[in-house]
Amino acid sequence: MTAPQLLEVKRRIEARGVIETAHRALQDSGQVLSYAVATGKALSNPARDLKGALRQPNIKHFAAITEPKRFGKLLRAIDHYSATPVVRAALKLAPMLLLRPGELRFGEWSEIDLDGAMWTVPAVRMKRELRQKLHGEPHLVPLPKQAVAVLRELHVLTGHATMVFRGERHHDRAISENTVNAALRAMGFSADEVTGYGVRATARTMLQERLGFDPDVIEAQLAHSVRDNLGRAYNRTEFVDQRRKMLQAWADYLDKLRRGASVVSLRGRKS
Repeated sequence: MTAPQLLEVKRRIEARGVIETAHRALQDSGQVLSYAVATGKALSNPARDLKGALRQPNIKHFAAITEPKRFGKLLRAIDHYSATPVVRAALKLAPMLLLRPGELRFGEWSEIDLDGAMWTVPAVRMKRELRQKLHGEPHLVPLPKQAVAVLRELHVLTGHATMVFRGERHHDRAISENTVNAALRAMGFSADEVTGYGVRATARTMLQERLGFDPDVIEAQLAHSVRDNLGRAYNRTEFVDQRRKMLQAWADYLDKLRRGASVVSLRGRKS
């Protein structure tokens, strides 16, 4: 296989407008071809010669609330929203734990240690390269006391099953990907203002600007690729103590916003 032949196939995907899919397909092809070279089944990896050959995808920023008073209004709306216990729990935990929607809603009770206040998300469910999904470390999510309380209450209802956030009709399936966003719309928050994914951006902004936490610790909790000054990627199990402290402080801060308190940030501004 030559680079032009491989590029022709990826161009077909690119032509459909799914640019990110084309890049992932090229990345997967590169991994397969690297294995072929290593095992003597191919002489070269043409995918390596196609760097920059595909169009770059447009960066999509998810709508997020970064104004504390408005976010406090959202938190109060969640508390009073008429929903099933499963959906209400998902709405409460989404802004608290910084997980991606899929990482949250596909959670299983076997992953959660309520006594130890830790959620161990398997690598396969994380947003990573295939090799890291199959062989990488799990993502550790220290649970603040508020999250433990929400999960203990939910455990009474779904704890006998596999899925934490089981569907209303099919108890062996998770709630749908649109459930949280539909709830946000029903509460009066438009897609241009906030999404289920966007609460991660809210946390990222406020944890640094309002609470002054180290960006590397925040990025590690968001499960982004974090590297030290020597270019080494941090292990997903590092910063556990710092992240536990950070998430508890974040949950406490959310409680204050929920009560409508005037919170003074580290920069002297009132939230």
